[in-house]
Amino acid sequence: MTSPHPECAEPILLAFSGGLDTSFCVPWLKDTYQRPVITVTVDTGGIDTAAAKSLAERSLALGASAHHLVDARGTYFDQVLKFLIMGNVRRGNLYPLSVGAERVLQAQTIAQMALSLGAKMVAHGCTAAGNDQVRFEVALRTLAPELEILAPVRDRSFQRPEQLKYLEQHNLPLPPFGAAYSVNRGLWGVTIGGKETLTSQGSIPDDAWVLSKEAFSHPRAPQRHSVGFTRGVPSSLDGKRLSAVAIIEELEKLAGPFGIGRGIHLGDTVIGTKGRVAFEAPAAEVLLTAHRELEKLVLTGKQARIKEAVAQPYGDLVHEGQHLDPVCRDIEALLQSSQARVTGEVAVLFRPGSLFIEGVTSPFSLMAASKGVYGESAGEWTPADALGFSKMLALTGVFYQRAAKLQ
Repeated sequence: MTSPHPECAEPILLAFSGGLDTSFCVPWLKDTYQRPVITVTVDTGGIDTAAAKSLAERSLALGASAHHLVDARGTYFDQVLKFLIMGNVRRGNLYPLSVGAERVLQAQTIAQMALSLGAKMVAHGCTAAGNDQVRFEVALRTLAPELEILAPVRDRSFQRPEQLKYLEQHNLPLPPFGAAYSVNRGLWGVTIGGKETLTSQGSIPDDAWVLSKEAFSHPRAPQRHSVGFTRGVPSSLDGKRLSAVAIIEELEKLAGPFGIGRGIHLGDTVIGTKGRVAFEAPAAEVLLTAHRELEKLVLTGKQARIKEAVAQPYGDLVHEGQHLDPVCRDIEALLQSSQARVTGEVAVLFRPGSLFIEGVTSPFSLMAASKGVYGESAGEWTPADALGFSKMLALTGVFYQRAAKLQ
């Protein structure tokens, strides 16, 4: 089949992060398919003015015919992060879905732009061994099944040293981290993969961390801050009203240098294998921990238990790229309803490697609403009521023990 002339051909839209895989994809797709390549970076956080300029320059230097940067931070918070906070969602009781949670939104944006530009081919730089390939493919096929999806790194089994060599041979710019580490950065944190994370032992070196370099070799003096929530949504920092996105970005700057939110997650991948990745999620760590403590003050025990029962499956669905499934809207409706009284302020203390909740206040405090004081005075009941309650609570155990003696 004769390839179309590049000037006349329909473009290929490439989801572009600027890392090694997507940097390699620009010239390879252009040369292989003889089509212009348009790169699209969906900003879901972590891209400042300098980074945006660098991405655009690198894309064009790699041979792209055009580059688009789409600011999706607000949409990302409203569609995904808000509910991860409301559900206190962590994977493996540790990892706050720092990067994977944004892939569906990125795919959604890519699909919309492809349709608006008349492109019939979209591409991504995911490998066959990771989660992102599934997230992108599921979302793209759900939203725009008519699009042809190209995944050269996965489908041609290109290895990182091979890609690096290709760029060097063609005198094309290399990504900042070369082939040593795969770094993904978004509003909810940073993930870092390298040779150290390919096994279950050992950490990455200190200079590979992005937000928390020297957090422990050059520790900072403790800092106190306060985080405010309105109906479960972050609404203020240190008494100043800010948008949720601004609060997240500011907390990253404040808590990152303390090493807060630094960890290495070991867990199950979407494709069924075990995987390991280093992460830095200072803002997520602060907000999830603070929100959880505020909920303890204002939610009933039954509310908290039922919410927890659906929050974990919700996190699994987001992790697996299934965020577009209608069941997620059902869970989000419950989470939203549960937050009606999750309004208040949380005092936090930052120390190297440590986040400490010093106190919580709320106009809907169930603690303040009680006349009783735990461990001190009953207030709401008499000593006789307390005795009767203990007797009643013991009945199940009494009957069980009694039944054993009937044999």
